[in-house]
Amino acid sequence: MPRPVPAVRPTPDPPVNLRSLGRVRVLEALAGTRRLSRPDLMRRTGLARATVGSVIADLIRAGIVTDEDASPAEGLRTGRPARTLSLNRNAAYALGVDIGRDHVRVVLCDLFGEPVWDRDLHRLVDNDSAAVLTETADLIAQARRATGVPTERILGVGMGIACPIDRHGTLLAEGIMPGWIGVRPTDELRERTGFAVRLVNDANAAVLAEHRHGVAQQCGDVVYIRLSTGIGAGVISDGRLLLGASGLAGELGHVIVEPSGAICRCGNRGCLETVASPAAIARLLSAGGPASTAELIDLVRAGDRGAIRAIEDAGDAVGRALAQAVTIVNPELVVIGGELAAAGDVLVAPIRRAVQRNAMSWHTTELRVVPGALGDSAGVRGAAALVLADAPERLAVLVAG
Repeated sequence: MPRPVPAVRPTPDPPVNLRSLGRVRVLEALAGTRRLSRPDLMRRTGLARATVGSVIADLIRAGIVTDEDASPAEGLRTGRPARTLSLNRNAAYALGVDIGRDHVRVVLCDLFGEPVWDRDLHRLVDNDSAAVLTETADLIAQARRATGVPTERILGVGMGIACPIDRHGTLLAEGIMPGWIGVRPTDELRERTGFAVRLVNDANAAVLAEHRHGVAQQCGDVVYIRLSTGIGAGVISDGRLLLGASGLAGELGHVIVEPSGAICRCGNRGCLETVASPAAIARLLSAGGPASTAELIDLVRAGDRGAIRAIEDAGDAVGRALAQAVTIVNPELVVIGGELAAAGDVLVAPIRRAVQRNAMSWHTTELRVVPGALGDSAGVRGAAALVLADAPERLAVLVAG
């Protein structure tokens, strides 16, 4: 009689490394709030006192966390000051790259996302991707030499670029950046620098920066519109970057606002870019008008009536397009950024009025429309933030190793 075949028991999943999980939770809590006490960490992470103590000891030994007395304002009013824990801002760094239509900018940011090195190279980028990426790699090398930061402390490179990007990392550069068609910037820059590279659209990078460092902190639902050579939007919904099915959410520059207007580079007629980009605004002014956005802004600040009227009309068009986004996404905050935002209230006031006029009242009752806080550094700092978002997991692995 054949012997019965024993039942096959499923192989159990490997046990969760609770210590590594604890490191990640502690690091996430410290990344979100610069300084915390041990009791605060226990409340925020749900970890036991002994686990927090063990994890903190590991992180202090690794030089990732510092233990220090609280300032008098943060400590107890009387008696011994409370001791607080914070991330060592020099424990790790991230590189941010912003490739715009007329510039390349590189920053090296510490663990808090604050730049410790920042350089801007003015050049046209549309037609020569190889040279631009080589110059970008040179700037990254300059950052490393100037700061002396060891390679192993740099977590990677975030790259923002003024071009639509699909979920596969493909640049949709036709009609926008002809010299970049078929180029994979992540692979090209990794070969030149040795660092892992993450790619993001420039407007998405900017909304990440304003959410982490700027005017949109503590806001879970934000629309950021970037008014530059091209017009695009970045959206954070329920605290997360909204990308869409193909990664192309936020192309607000190609919302049609003038059905009988000029033909856009995308092939449609009357897109927002044909009405409200700096080049479109300049074309409305008399011959010999502004040749650059800076010159246009100078005219506005000097009180030029034609320039002011052109900016106000552009603001109205932007507001009409934003009203559609507000109706669909229902944000609590709209942030105005890009070079044109330097026009200030001449631009922002008509945007506010048009949003109020063209969206439903219950979408706008508590909505705020404000200029960005980070100016032209939003894109490059947001690119670095893309890398720093993974810092807790990366640093926990380093400690475990």
